[in-house]
Amino acid sequence: MRLPRRTLRGRLALMALFTGTVWVAVLTAGFNLALDKRLHEQANDVLRTRAQAVAATVEARPDGRLVVHEPARDQALDSGVWIYQGRRIREAPPGAPGAVRRRADQLAGGHETFAETGAGDGSGGTRLYALPVAAARGPGQAGTVVASVSLDPYRSTADTALAGSVALAVLLLATVHLLTRLVVRRALRPVAEMSAQAARWSEAGAVERFGAAGRPAELASFATSLDALLDRLAAVLRHEQHQAAALSHELRTPLARITAETDWLTRRPRTAAEQHTAHEAIAHAAATMRQICDTLLAEARTRGAPTPGSCRFPALARDLARRFAADHPEAPAVAVTGDAATAGVPAAVAERILLPLLDNARRYAVHTITLHCTAGAGRVTLQVGDDGPGVPAEFRGALFTPGRRADPGDGHDGAGLGLALARRLARAAGGDLTLAADGPGARFAVTLPAG
Repeated sequence: MRLPRRTLRGRLALMALFTGTVWVAVLTAGFNLALDKRLHEQANDVLRTRAQAVAATVEARPDGRLVVHEPARDQALDSGVWIYQGRRIREAPPGAPGAVRRRADQLAGGHETFAETGAGDGSGGTRLYALPVAAARGPGQAGTVVASVSLDPYRSTADTALAGSVALAVLLLATVHLLTRLVVRRALRPVAEMSAQAARWSEAGAVERFGAAGRPAELASFATSLDALLDRLAAVLRHEQHQAAALSHELRTPLARITAETDWLTRRPRTAAEQHTAHEAIAHAAATMRQICDTLLAEARTRGAPTPGSCRFPALARDLARRFAADHPEAPAVAVTGDAATAGVPAAVAERILLPLLDNARRYAVHTITLHCTAGAGRVTLQVGDDGPGVPAEFRGALFTPGRRADPGDGHDGAGLGLALARRLARAAGGDLTLAADGPGARFAVTLPAG
């Protein structure tokens, strides 16, 4: 029998074959044990019948003698029956093997019982039965009738039945194995087809899905799992596409500024003041590009595997406010207020989350930018607010969408990437970024795990 390959189909077939082998072995052993027991019972019935038939011809006289009335057909004695008076043989079958005769002598004068001779003692295996003959007077025993029967026919029947049952078991196992492989192959065929289809859809980014309607329960569950996996892959793909598009869009403005300033410098000689101004513009655009790239790299490193570390408020906030004032002297100063707390994220990650919020507040603040901290229940909440016009109600649904801006013509060089990346960083660190309750200006709440 060819063993199946070590695939899922092969393992299932092997499991079914092993289970079938166990059951067939149990049934075969049970059948042969039951047959052996039945053959012994038949041999015992034959012995009882012979012994009782002979005992009916034996008469116990009051003087203790046994008289055997010969039947018209003396086949019982010829079939292997001994008649004993005490331990003395009165009648014996002709040609009985010596081992059988000696065993019959041992049973004479005893109680009713069965006995056997071994197959290797020259008798070929014989079963004997001793039947006491009651005395004419009193409870005594006048004699014993011992009947014997050869076990060769019964053993031949048992051996034949064993060989037949083993052959039938092998045939049954082969049939079970072939049927199991066929059933498993047909049962797993839809799974293989669905897996191959899912692979093709995932490569092409198709929107088709399997759906659970009209499928068996197992395949419905499998289809639901595949659909969920395809949805997650599509979401990851959309995320990467949006991120790439946002990055491209965000880098386009400072890159265009660098290109324009470089062209302007190289077309004709410039004064020292003009060159200094162009150099500052190029440096600012390059710094903006570096900040965008650093933010994206920090988001990629933090996503799915938060970097261990912690940072202390208000030390982090004061450092950010000092650097913010140095980079943007024209912007309102950042006021740091609130509780002293420790956030369970590295300072670099917290800075990458807060910098886009401070930069957003700088664009819209009139007089005040605030950075407030609230600690409690294992969380730290950092709020960045301004006293500007606030977020338009019609734009709040797209506030954190990459590449979206409330007023593309407001004059600043952003492209709507900062808030989206800040939220991604906050969620990757185990927190979140939301727009806080309504109030004067805009107020964003960054929730981070406590350190």
